[in-house]
Amino acid sequence: MKFYPSTPLKGEITIPGDKSISHRSVMFGSIARGTTEITGFLQGADCLSTIACFRKMGVTIENEGDTVRVLGRGLRGLTAPDSVLDCGNSGTTTRLISGILAGQKFPCTLTGDASIQKRPMKRIMEPLSMMGAHIESVHQNGCAPLSISESTLHGIHYHSKVASAQVKSSILLAGLYAEGKTQVTEPALSRNHTEIMLRCFGANVTSEGCTASILPAEELYGQKISVPGDISSAAYFIAAALLVPGSELLIKNVGINPTRDGILRVCQDMGADITLLNAVYDSGEPYADLLVRHSSLKAVEIGGSLIPTLIDELPVIAVMACAAQGTTIIRDAAELKVKESNRIRTVVDNLKAMGADVEETEDGMIIHGGKPLHGGLIESHLDHRIAMSFAVASLIAEGETVIQDADCVNISYPAFYQELERLKD
Repeated sequence: MKFYPSTPLKGEITIPGDKSISHRSVMFGSIARGTTEITGFLQGADCLSTIACFRKMGVTIENEGDTVRVLGRGLRGLTAPDSVLDCGNSGTTTRLISGILAGQKFPCTLTGDASIQKRPMKRIMEPLSMMGAHIESVHQNGCAPLSISESTLHGIHYHSKVASAQVKSSILLAGLYAEGKTQVTEPALSRNHTEIMLRCFGANVTSEGCTASILPAEELYGQKISVPGDISSAAYFIAAALLVPGSELLIKNVGINPTRDGILRVCQDMGADITLLNAVYDSGEPYADLLVRHSSLKAVEIGGSLIPTLIDELPVIAVMACAAQGTTIIRDAAELKVKESNRIRTVVDNLKAMGADVEETEDGMIIHGGKPLHGGLIESHLDHRIAMSFAVASLIAEGETVIQDADCVNISYPAFYQELERLKD
């Protein structure tokens, strides 16, 4: 796709539902007793992979677009699929469903696309095996396909090397089926959607600092879930409005869970003009409308415990840093190397192609801001967050920008380009 410099962005936009919460609502609804009704569900390819996997295990799921109904089969009611479960491009599906499958009384094999088959799965295989699960990498390379067979689980206290909600969630979900208490301690607190939602479904989950604990459950119970807008998807419109002169956007119903709102804190530190309106904190997941106006930005340093709260937003933050005055340093972000692409290298290479002054480091990057961007050829590497980040970069770049395999945005935001075009004044 070809992109050009933008006129000011104006108007309102409602962001699609949060991807993490959409995944979990289908998973937890499938192993709950009764019906779970989900509104605001994200109809992206990743979340549809989760629906497809649970349908193959006997769960009736009615997908009517914005509303999804899951007719749960109970904690022990899933049935053996008649073929391999295909998780598509979804790391969330692959890792979380492994925790659920570890507690089932049937064997199963999980696979995914070429990208998933390169992503590290030892990080869940190790703790699940410590719990007694029989889980193997079919090709013995620590990646999918994964073979999971019947086992008896027991609780453990696992000290995770990475702050990863997917790792934590996989262990907690296995803990539903384990004997005794299961605990996960992280080096920093990762997003906590699993803990919040499992409590709503009736699980005994507690959190203290960076440690989450769960007790085995007899049953979970279907719920009504309203999915807030995905702050990771909102990030591209936040950045676009801040960067394009004359812009003013109202971004509605955005999830502002404090384990996910790192981009708002970074924007504040950069001097961004962002106002939270109509904030609601009394539901399971807090949300608000965001009024964003074009701003002159200044450089920041990003690292430490802030990283897990904005790991998916770092590519577009790097784009913002190119327009900021001063030198922005991103560190402690080695986790970016094992996403859909090596996002450190991919971001640096593509920013250089647009004329940015940027250096790759072992665990992040250094961006010397204030140098104008020009159009270039952008390699998305089939990574939706790279494609969307550089679509934003193109709005302030001189000349034509071409993004290869731009339709990979269907994984999380199928209407992204149409929405971006609609908002141009």
